[in-house]
Amino acid sequence: MDHKEFRVKAKELVDYIADYLENVRDHRVYPGVQPGYLHARLPTEAPQAPESWDDIFRDVEDHIMPGIVHWQSPHMHAYFPALTSYPSIMGEMLSSALNVLCFTWASSPAGTELETIAMNWLGKLLGLPDCFLNEKNDSPGGGVIQTTASEATLVSLLAARTRALMELSSLNPEVQSSELLGHLICYCSDQAHSSVEKAGLIGLVRMRYIESDEHQCMRGAKLEEAILNDKDKGLVPFWVCATLGTTGSVAFDNLREIGEVCEKHSAWLHVDAAYAGSAFICPEYRHWLNGVDMADSFAFNPSKWLMVNFDCTAMWVKDSTALHRTFNVNPIYLRHENSGKAIDYMHWQIPLSRRFRALKLWFVLRNYGVVGLQKHIRESVRLAQKFEALVLADQRFDIPQPRNLGMVAFRLKGDNTLTERLLKRLNARGYIHAVPACFKGVYVIRFTVTSQRTTNQDILNDWSEIKTVASEILMDTFGSENGNIVMPKKPRISLKETRELNATFGTSLLLANSPMSPKIVNGTHVAICDYEQVLSSCAQTFAQLKMEPKDSPGAKSEPIGAKH
Repeated sequence: MDHKEFRVKAKELVDYIADYLENVRDHRVYPGVQPGYLHARLPTEAPQAPESWDDIFRDVEDHIMPGIVHWQSPHMHAYFPALTSYPSIMGEMLSSALNVLCFTWASSPAGTELETIAMNWLGKLLGLPDCFLNEKNDSPGGGVIQTTASEATLVSLLAARTRALMELSSLNPEVQSSELLGHLICYCSDQAHSSVEKAGLIGLVRMRYIESDEHQCMRGAKLEEAILNDKDKGLVPFWVCATLGTTGSVAFDNLREIGEVCEKHSAWLHVDAAYAGSAFICPEYRHWLNGVDMADSFAFNPSKWLMVNFDCTAMWVKDSTALHRTFNVNPIYLRHENSGKAIDYMHWQIPLSRRFRALKLWFVLRNYGVVGLQKHIRESVRLAQKFEALVLADQRFDIPQPRNLGMVAFRLKGDNTLTERLLKRLNARGYIHAVPACFKGVYVIRFTVTSQRTTNQDILNDWSEIKTVASEILMDTFGSENGNIVMPKKPRISLKETRELNATFGTSLLLANSPMSPKIVNGTHVAICDYEQVLSSCAQTFAQLKMEPKDSPGAKSEPIGAKH
């Protein structure tokens, strides 16, 4: 492909991408393919002769797209969001064209400095303390873009391990580091992400899992109890991971309590806010950040909810020298005359090379602005609240943990197998996609609002699909759409009885949506209605109501050409 063909085909691809994203809800969100489907369709060896771009892209449509899980779909409710956006895509396009490697300042001055600036912007947007920012040459802290939250967790653990081994070696100079390593132990909640466990395996250190409370939160008292027990056994606590927004139920560990325990026992505190961190751009959610000033490192994924496409994990540390001690290798071919005067991000991470990820983050922050990003987060939460109300209005379902932010964990009442069958059948039908979680023996379906394109109607459609499949399963199992749930009969209350119970109850004067047309409406229905049924009905009615000014009776009566 030469530059002339690239100009044409790239423009066609942009149109294809725009069409795909704007119509993504029309795709079956979960593909109906089986393992090995693509091996049966594509050759076993690369072509000897060049192939035309048209032939290549025809295979994308015919063979690749049928096996795609549509993560940008409004009907994608599995995992957590993995969003992209047009400014992010354009940042990725430009970054791919420049293809600079930002491992030192000398290898890409603009790439290095833009990352520092964008991370300072983002840190302020979240309300992080100044100690995490890098706005002066002598600032000890700062932000760095890692590939994933898993890598950020590992980086913090390895840095904490280096610090702990250095301290132990100074106290026990005759003991080998390998022997001292066997005394180290770290901690996390039993609800922490699996990547925390993996970090412990890679770091060759023991991991203690702290039992969470009834709300799936790790508390300071339980943590301190475990630390004191381990100290009595001769172990050395050195690292704690607190989770803000657990994978199973978006629970929040008590950061202030945990921070006080870590400070008392000189343990590194890392905060994993992979999903929930995006919400902290909205001030009303920052109460969960109480205690972050006591943390040594903090990380979240703009690549989840903030519409910066994968990969992009924002990580901040209070003291970057802890990272330098762990990852600093300095061969002559990587040295430059400005070493020490500017950040060399190769010392802040595990790999050497790094992509120009700051560009797409910078594009998104500028193109949406603070107001646009806050609006996006709040709308996702509102839609999750809407889904929560629909679930609560159906007596066959249960929400065993309070909803936090944009995720609802729900289940069919009864044995876990009912919910397991429901989820399996929903995913097999392919109209929506979700994954399970299990806490304290309770199996739930995680329903996360993931797409910025999700509407009220999408939520209603997905809830209708869930109810339909649930009715089928309950009918198959119990011979009734209500399963083994006994629906109480609602007594009808006459108007006479209502007035006897409430002397002030009567009729209401309502103004219709047309000028000068008052109507008297009997209010008796309020006394005899089924609250849950009304809640569900109202939610669906309001979602479907899309009245434009031109549809208003008042607007229709306005003379043509009238001015206000």
